[in-house]
Amino acid sequence: MRRLSLNQKTTNRWGVDEAVDGCVRAGLEAIGLWREPVHDAGVARAAELVHDAGLRVSSLCRGGFLTAREGPARRQTIDDNRRAIDEAVELGTTCLVMVVGGLPEGDRDLAGARQRVADGIAELAPYARERGVRLALEPMHPLYCADRGVLSTLGQALDIAEQHPADTVGVVVDTFHVWWDPEIERQIARARGRIASFQVCDWITPFPGDALLSRGMMGDGHIDFRYLRRLVDDAGYDGDIEVEIFNAELWATNPDDVVALMKQRYAEYVLDAGQSPAP
Repeated sequence: MRRLSLNQKTTNRWGVDEAVDGCVRAGLEAIGLWREPVHDAGVARAAELVHDAGLRVSSLCRGGFLTAREGPARRQTIDDNRRAIDEAVELGTTCLVMVVGGLPEGDRDLAGARQRVADGIAELAPYARERGVRLALEPMHPLYCADRGVLSTLGQALDIAEQHPADTVGVVVDTFHVWWDPEIERQIARARGRIASFQVCDWITPFPGDALLSRGMMGDGHIDFRYLRRLVDDAGYDGDIEVEIFNAELWATNPDDVVALMKQRYAEYVLDAGQSPAP
């Protein structure tokens, strides 16, 4: 499965070394890394593990959280994003996923928060461009607008991305966050040349108590993955397809079993009928 990538969050119990080994055992060629476990392992060590295993790093998550008003906290965030760009370079990926952030505490100025995201991307873009890293803006379902992502649609993310070169600022198409959008077909076509990452997981109902842990394995919910994958493919994206799932039940399951189920469901729900799921 050449394009299939395991995002670390899907097997949240695994550190970098365990996740790399798990990918190798499963015959996967790519992994999506998160900064926290990368820091636990050490960036240089994580890069060595991935390189020695012959894996691609499909993305590094996460940069962003750019909605704070000007002041020391915002300056610290900008500096941390520069470090994230440097880490992406060391890990060998060109894709830094940007979770842009929600409203600051006590702030109700949504338009202002979105403008501060645009301003932050404009400040970071030259640094990213110099280092060959693409800032990948991830629109998030409106459910997360207050606390995680004030960009709620792919169109809003593209409005910012299009202010910069396509190889410097792109977008993430995450099925969980965009499947509901009545504009999705037009916006994915508009995103030609700017899709930096394609992530898949399902929208399950009823929601569990924690909305953050509400994602499901492909086939357990309501999303038409083949339809969305064809739209992304038609828009010229031929990169890795990451499975990124936040789900407490899956996190409590043997990670090797989760990866095996992931491969099965990817073949069943993401690949077109007749496509070979050969290892």
